[in-house]
Amino acid sequence: MRQSCSNDHIRVECPCMSFCNTSGSENSCYGINCCQSIIPPELWNFTTSLMSINDTSSIDDKGCRYAFIANQIWFRNLGDNNIVKTMGHVPAVLDWRLGEYCRAVRNTNDSGDSYLCGNNTECRSLSLCSCKDGYEGNPYLPNGCQDIDECAVPNGCEQICQNTPGSYNCLCNHGYEAIAHKCIDVSNVKKAPIILAIATCGGLGVLLISAATWWLCKVVKRRKTRKLKAENFERNGGLLLHQQVSSSEGNVDTTKLFTSNELETATDHYITDRILGQGGQGTVYKGMLTDGRIVAVKKSKIEDESKQEQFINEVVLLSKINHRNIVKLHGCCLETDVPLLVYEFIPNGTLFEYIHDYSEDFPLTWDLRVRVAIEIAGALFYLHSAASIPIYHRDIKSSNILLDVKYRAKMADFGTSKSIAIDQTHLTTRVQGTFGYLDPEYFQSSQYTDKSDVYSFGVVLVELLTGQKPSMAPRAQDEGRSLATHFIETMKENRIFDIIDPQVAKEGPREEITTFANIAYRCLNLSGRKRPTMKQVAAELENINLSNRFASDEQHYEEIDYPVNYLNGLWELTSASMSSSASTSVKVDTEPFIPKY
Repeated sequence: MRQSCSNDHIRVECPCMSFCNTSGSENSCYGINCCQSIIPPELWNFTTSLMSINDTSSIDDKGCRYAFIANQIWFRNLGDNNIVKTMGHVPAVLDWRLGEYCRAVRNTNDSGDSYLCGNNTECRSLSLCSCKDGYEGNPYLPNGCQDIDECAVPNGCEQICQNTPGSYNCLCNHGYEAIAHKCIDVSNVKKAPIILAIATCGGLGVLLISAATWWLCKVVKRRKTRKLKAENFERNGGLLLHQQVSSSEGNVDTTKLFTSNELETATDHYITDRILGQGGQGTVYKGMLTDGRIVAVKKSKIEDESKQEQFINEVVLLSKINHRNIVKLHGCCLETDVPLLVYEFIPNGTLFEYIHDYSEDFPLTWDLRVRVAIEIAGALFYLHSAASIPIYHRDIKSSNILLDVKYRAKMADFGTSKSIAIDQTHLTTRVQGTFGYLDPEYFQSSQYTDKSDVYSFGVVLVELLTGQKPSMAPRAQDEGRSLATHFIETMKENRIFDIIDPQVAKEGPREEITTFANIAYRCLNLSGRKRPTMKQVAAELENINLSNRFASDEQHYEEIDYPVNYLNGLWELTSASMSSSASTSVKVDTEPFIPKY
């Protein structure tokens, strides 16, 4: 199909081509059984001709070829193109245009003499007149374009609408302003800077008040903490310690006073995992100081002024002592609720554990038992005779003897120890000690002497020899509950090898075992003055490893007359405090201190 369109100046051909598809119908008009061409504007006339590109085409001339002018929108919405063949007419639209360029010859004279487009119009596509925005009507008539009442149709005004030529205005109430044809509440907008300023000032004020409150609370808390530490220092014997320091000789003044914060950090705030052991004198924690030293921190139990005195006494005494077999005191802390002592850390536990809890990994050999006995005897000899002021330990037991990394013995726990004048022979004090280790003579008279320490050490020797605990369980024969009593009776019956530890019997020479037992036997004499001194005990133990000069058949032992019934009754005491014939109060530990290294 060829379309020929022309006006006075232009002739335009608008051809389109389609292919016949006899096998089926095609409703679209894009080249199959149908083609279409849009008529361009600016034309005066229009003609249509149809022709075939193939002379041998079998196109039926009886109605197969047809052409028509139709409204483009109507034709696009047509369901079936073939239906047009049955229609007598189709809708078409004629677009009226000016014969000349309206933009070039537009009449702007309002007198109405001659014009191409009316008032309130504008020229589109050079020759097409249209009404301006806000107007409607016939743009080719002089007054064909009339103002549209914008306020009669939906608009953006939220309050009052005022129509204007070609547009409209929003008349807004107080506090609102017309912005882009809308009434906007500007009261909050205008207030925003003021509100922001007030809020900012208020926030800064609150922040400053909070900071000042926090600072004041911190200052008050710091003052309370300082006051509490000062009160604790005084209550825990700080003044007493100063008095002891001023009246003592030695290196007490060099003992470090640790702060509570230092020891809290060292022990990780005293968590249970750091507990090494607990006893009547307090709880011991493992800690590490800022310089890397591993220490044992003892949190003492102070329930009355007498225990406070014991604590300060331990600080003063240990500060005076300098011996390789006595645990070293690094310092103390008096700022906490209960006073703290800081010792060197002894890693391998107590002698009590090695005697009574057999370990295949580290059995307590005979040689080690003898060495431990020699070392503790030397430490006690030092306290009794070599120290500047004689010191009585008053609580010698296997649980107060520690073993260091090389399994050297270390004497510990000096809470109940006492120093005496050189010319003194005894102390008259309240009876204190541990069942099984307590000197019967001291229990009866309340007079503690250096021989009382010898008796307690004799019990430790018997523990090393027999592997049995000082307070024994009841047996079938009514022989009492005291290991000391049982040992003495066995020695008198000359059957010591019936009760010694199997490990000792297996490893120890018979002569050495006999000598060791006889030393213990002499230490347990009921009469204190008949007991050897610690100097003698230390010397005799040293000689065990020599040429067996203390063979059992060459020894002469003074027969000891023990009131066995008396001793049995003594060890069956069950109360922690009682009255003797002299109305002396007795305080004993029913459970030994057993660290958990």
